[in-house]
Amino acid sequence: MTQVGGSDVDAKEVMAAICAAQVGGTFWGAQPDVADDVILLVPDTEDQLRAMLALLGRGQASAALAPAMQLPSQCQRLPADCDPWHLASAALEIWAGAGQEIALIARLNGTPLRLFGGGRFAGCDGAPEAALADAVARWRYTSPFTGEDWSPLDAIAQLFDWRRLIDANRRIDAVYGVARWKRVTLDTMLWNGSSPVRHARGFRPASGIGQHHVAWKSRTSPKLLARLAERGVRLSELEDGFIRSVGLGANCVPPLSAIVDLTGIYFDPGQQSDLETILQTGNFDQKLSRRAAALKSRLVGANISKYGQLRNEVKHAVKDRHTVLVAGQVEDDRSILTGGSGTTNLELLARARACEPHAHIIYKPHPDVVAGHRKGHVETAAALRFADEIQRDASITALIDAVDGVHVITSLAGFEALLRGKAVTTHGVPFYAGWGLTKDLGDVQARRTRRLSLDELAAGTLLIYPRYIDPVTRLPCPAELLVERMARGEANISTPLITLRQWQGRLRSLLRPLTERP
Repeated sequence: MTQVGGSDVDAKEVMAAICAAQVGGTFWGAQPDVADDVILLVPDTEDQLRAMLALLGRGQASAALAPAMQLPSQCQRLPADCDPWHLASAALEIWAGAGQEIALIARLNGTPLRLFGGGRFAGCDGAPEAALADAVARWRYTSPFTGEDWSPLDAIAQLFDWRRLIDANRRIDAVYGVARWKRVTLDTMLWNGSSPVRHARGFRPASGIGQHHVAWKSRTSPKLLARLAERGVRLSELEDGFIRSVGLGANCVPPLSAIVDLTGIYFDPGQQSDLETILQTGNFDQKLSRRAAALKSRLVGANISKYGQLRNEVKHAVKDRHTVLVAGQVEDDRSILTGGSGTTNLELLARARACEPHAHIIYKPHPDVVAGHRKGHVETAAALRFADEIQRDASITALIDAVDGVHVITSLAGFEALLRGKAVTTHGVPFYAGWGLTKDLGDVQARRTRRLSLDELAAGTLLIYPRYIDPVTRLPCPAELLVERMARGEANISTPLITLRQWQGRLRSLLRPLTERP
């Protein structure tokens, strides 16, 4: 056992973890095209470069990481900050000065290596364990989120998460429909490691850097969407995550989680999505399921829903009847148009009453509708034809806790009710329908054949599918960290635009009773 980084960690275990994660060096850097017959030159000095060039065979293809050194015209110059793992996998051989960390990476990667001169990685062309242990032991490892001590394996695991996010974003060539106020947080979740996020207002031809155009479709003009379709551009979709923020998107509160779906989008059952594929075919091992169970428990215990943490109490008009919550939605939302067949909130109320003729029904309008920003308002008299009471201000989590069952079209409230052990009836086809956990009255697609446990559903939906950002450090983070920030009241983001939108919504809400029919 070799002590590494102040911890009793086996250097071979660290080496295996680094090789699997491919982190170390500027792994977030550019990944330039390099032919597979190239010898990569990475000298420490001009003298080493001259020696390398003298040893090259006539006509041998070469590339160099030597930004301040003179190169012959036939030698490809690479950017200073490149992903060394990409280069090590692409090159035929690597010739490096012994002070260059790419030498160790080449050895770990199994790429033929030739060392020049002396330096901290001298000898790594033999057994690399000693050089790796020395490199890792130079540092103390702390969490960038909490400042707590980490082991090298903890640091590698976090770097691996960041690598996977960056590598996924390398494929994004252009992003459409993202308002500037959302970019404050979204750009971190979309960064490709080496260049700014490529936001586009009009059609952008492919640059050759990525393979995907990503759009927030509900915020991208139909004219532009039509033009992209005419040019054969297949759009991937960008949307809010399921644990979004403290405050409403309608009030211009930027998202703390996001979804990039390369094959569809979770709320549209008419096409397959990345989430549906995860739920249908994913490997939910015991470790992942335990992690999902712990996250579910924390969400429920801290009363956290999509828009943050609310703890207000619900006063029941009736306590001795079967009680049902009907969750209203934004009626022009794409989830209603695609997964709910355009069902209105009033129609949902009527259907819920038909299903539950003797229940005490509580109607909860959607927060964006109550805030005065979105379509879906049901006049009080019309709602009370089917509901026994209307709860506009109570939090969704408090209401779910207070009832026996929940009726939804496609609302995320149904998923949150499942997490809290409630019976859920779906009248549309939300992403959580069809897996054996809900009573489904909508036409669920035959593709969904798997039967999931609640922990498996939570793992796919909350841990694998979305991406998250820490509101404190603004770094990409695990779901658990964002939930903890919310639970501790550390996830608030405030801007003048948010304040203005809140006052606009309050004014609309105050004026609305004046326009309702008696």
